[in-house]
Amino acid sequence: MWLRAGLRVLWCARDEVQIGTDARWAIRLSGLTAGEVGLLLALDGGGPAPGLAKRAGSLGIRPERLHALVGELDRAQLTTPATELDRGRLLPPQLGPDAGTWTRLLADGRGSTLLAARHPRVVGLVGAGRLGLTAAVTLAAAGVGCVLVEDDLPVTHADLGAGGYTARDVGSPRRVAAARALRDIAPDVTTTAPPRTRPDVMVLVEHGAADALRSRVLMSAGVVHLSIVVRDADVVVGPLVRPGSSPCLRCLDLHRTDADRRWPALAAQLVGGVRSTAPHEETVLAAIAGALAAGQVLAQLDGTAPHTLGASLEIALPEAVPRLRQWSTHPDCGCTGLPRAGGGPPSRGG
Repeated sequence: MWLRAGLRVLWCARDEVQIGTDARWAIRLSGLTAGEVGLLLALDGGGPAPGLAKRAGSLGIRPERLHALVGELDRAQLTTPATELDRGRLLPPQLGPDAGTWTRLLADGRGSTLLAARHPRVVGLVGAGRLGLTAAVTLAAAGVGCVLVEDDLPVTHADLGAGGYTARDVGSPRRVAAARALRDIAPDVTTTAPPRTRPDVMVLVEHGAADALRSRVLMSAGVVHLSIVVRDADVVVGPLVRPGSSPCLRCLDLHRTDADRRWPALAAQLVGGVRSTAPHEETVLAAIAGALAAGQVLAQLDGTAPHTLGASLEIALPEAVPRLRQWSTHPDCGCTGLPRAGGGPPSRGG
């Protein structure tokens, strides 16, 4: 038997223990003998339990009773297949914490399998300031095997801090400095790909408003994409667009135009106008929004129901607490007639 990695086994009373600390799956076993309590406490932290039957015998626990205890843990989905250990050994060591957490979270306990499935995935990213680099580095650290950064702007002192640029990067193109930062975090990550490589997800970090033309190109190619817009003192993460099955960025523009007929004129200036100052990305907003964006991309890659599908997360200072805003397909858009793009396996918590 294998208890899921990282699960705590805690003493509650003379005849009772608790396994797990997350209310979604933690259980308490009561009416236990002293030997049974000792056996279960020895499993604290999860992982392999070699010689479990022999140890149970030495504690006076009969085989049928051991079978019943293991059955309770199985029914509570607190055990994991032994094959996961072998798969986990093939992962880079830095992915161990992620694999352990997902082993506890997924219904089938196959966290290492999920992490391994991220390696062949390709994520593209346009706009590698503080926020974009935070998202890219998080994705690479979480096991995404190929992260392609598009941004030829030079790194400035305003880009340092959140994300991973350092003083030595100032003056270098962001895409070059970002590739260095990604390899520092995840040596196995690929930062280049053959021409016309189709990303599994494209991340668009823009300022002021989303570029509808850029989104339209991705829609026509059937590429899933996540919009991120940095505004005066907030950031909007989402929606994540699955062409043909969820609201697109043009839908959002149409909804905004319904509410404000001046929006098209404003959007045109925000997207294509000449700026008098460089785009800004405040430290806390960049860190929070970048991490949230990476989480939404991983949810799409893993198939665990991204919250930004048909919605956006708005993070505003000073609170910097995300607020979910729902969006619907606009009846005048027609985007749902496009080919669909899809997801993957369900999570334990979903």
